[in-house]
Amino acid sequence: MKPNFVETGNVREFYGALNRVNQRGAVEACLVVVDGLPGLGKTTTIRHWVTQTGSIYLRAQKGWDYSWLIQEVLTALSIDAKSIRGKRERFARVLDELADRSEKAVFENKTFGLVIDECDMISSRGEIMEAIRGISDMRYMPTILVGMGSLRDNLRRFPQIESRAPNKVHFRPASLEDARALIAGRCEVPVAPDLSEFVWKLSKGFNREILEAIAHIERFGLRADPGPEGITLADMAGQVLMNDRSTGKPVCIPGGM
Repeated sequence: MKPNFVETGNVREFYGALNRVNQRGAVEACLVVVDGLPGLGKTTTIRHWVTQTGSIYLRAQKGWDYSWLIQEVLTALSIDAKSIRGKRERFARVLDELADRSEKAVFENKTFGLVIDECDMISSRGEIMEAIRGISDMRYMPTILVGMGSLRDNLRRFPQIESRAPNKVHFRPASLEDARALIAGRCEVPVAPDLSEFVWKLSKGFNREILEAIAHIERFGLRADPGPEGITLADMAGQVLMNDRSTGKPVCIPGGM
């Protein structure tokens, strides 16, 4: 499968939210909330942005407390936390390092930020969320909170935090145009329009299933002799295309022997 990053509607919405943060009037309004069901490309999009900008990516854990959060930030910044004693000193070191990297990013015309994935796990816990707000407020640094269904609801419990997150991005199932772009951008073999549309319908617009289908199409297509349009729906009749999300059982294209 090609390693290309494909820009879909969800990706464009995400970058639009970041642009609004950069152009904001209230400097403290620097939180971005990204949510949506699993399999819609949130983590792929976020990780790509982190790689492009050199930003900090953290994956929340259920047992996080304040000290663990700061430890994780220091580790992500490649700072030995053992050499720094005391909560205040560690927090100050985090702020100083983030400030240095933010300033460097400005000179490189980049946006440096902090990403916390799986944020549903911690978004109901005031101590952790206040610590995140404290880091964000001190440097007015774009801070991206990524979660699923409960993140927005939990943030409403903390008005002083929720008010800093006017920019929210809800990842939605891929459109047919998105699915075709993903298939064209990632698949090693050409795919005909009828098969692309069937993949979109069967996947219900979930990127995870579309990529799984691409892998099956590639395995078939590299052994076949595609026509001028590429691998068609008829070519793959009877072949496994993906697994059903709810049952885990393989789903085959109708037809064949």
